[in-house]
Amino acid sequence: MTFKSSILGLAVVALSTMTAQADEGLSLEGKRIGVAVVGTQHFWDREAFNGATSTVEKLGGEVVPVDGGRDNQVHADNHDVLLTSGVDAVISILGDGAVEPKFQALKSAGIPVFTVDHPSPHAVNNTTSDNYYMGTTIGRYMADAIGGEGKVAVFNAFENALRICGIRTGLWKYVLQDYPGIEIIQPELAEEFANAPEDARKQTLDLLSQYPEGTIDAIHVGCWDQPAIGVVQALEETGRTDIIVTALDGGPDTLEIMAEDGSPFVANVAQQPNLIGSTAAMNVARHFAGETLLPQTYVDVVPVNGAEEAKAAYSSLGYGSLE
Repeated sequence: MTFKSSILGLAVVALSTMTAQADEGLSLEGKRIGVAVVGTQHFWDREAFNGATSTVEKLGGEVVPVDGGRDNQVHADNHDVLLTSGVDAVISILGDGAVEPKFQALKSAGIPVFTVDHPSPHAVNNTTSDNYYMGTTIGRYMADAIGGEGKVAVFNAFENALRICGIRTGLWKYVLQDYPGIEIIQPELAEEFANAPEDARKQTLDLLSQYPEGTIDAIHVGCWDQPAIGVVQALEETGRTDIIVTALDGGPDTLEIMAEDGSPFVANVAQQPNLIGSTAAMNVARHFAGETLLPQTYVDVVPVNGAEEAKAAYSSLGYGSLE
């Protein structure tokens, strides 16, 4: 474990400790809190949902959960269900623009909305990672890993659909402007959400058939990291592991791949989705306690550059040990 990784691990632990100390005395006793999540198939979404619901319950509140099944319109319509369910507040996790009129209706009915990874003018507060930092950091890591020049393919299905994806990919591209020797291959690739690893594996195999060995240097996944699993599989199948892979989210499955000897998956930025969901629930309690909240609450991320830092992050984030 590197000194840098050790410090990162201690920082995560310290943040959790300070948060717990600061939250003593908060309560949601007697409150019914709706928790709407876009879906629970993906690790990040599921962990954010679990963090929010478990914290509401720990604070004495009653959870009214709704799951969109990864359908953005179903997720939006679930807010209508919460509107008529007599909830005192709503925590809404992810989603696209279809949720905005639902948030407005809840606000008009006197039901405060708290969002996760979805800034909205109708929300009291949005809890999120610093997506600007994530995008710039992964851009620097990727550029440095290929020596500041080469051809790069990007999976970028959601830049224009989801604000957080637009920020992350937009800042990645912004950083690359400082590296005139790096060329983004066109057209950009668009991954499917459903069964993303297998979809990305097939698209990567097709990409490699078009670019012979030595003509492509990196593959980046612009908003998350599940497609990167399939990208790595395709590189290993074809023996093209000289091509590096970078992505964002840093869940346990992708950190495990990064920690393997000789893995082409070299950089990531790990989030803390459970803590993000928990913090959103704490913000609901703070609101009812009369505190004034800032529009955005940022939860620390853990940059991961290389196998040793992947092992350190895996441990510090509570996933176990890869040593």
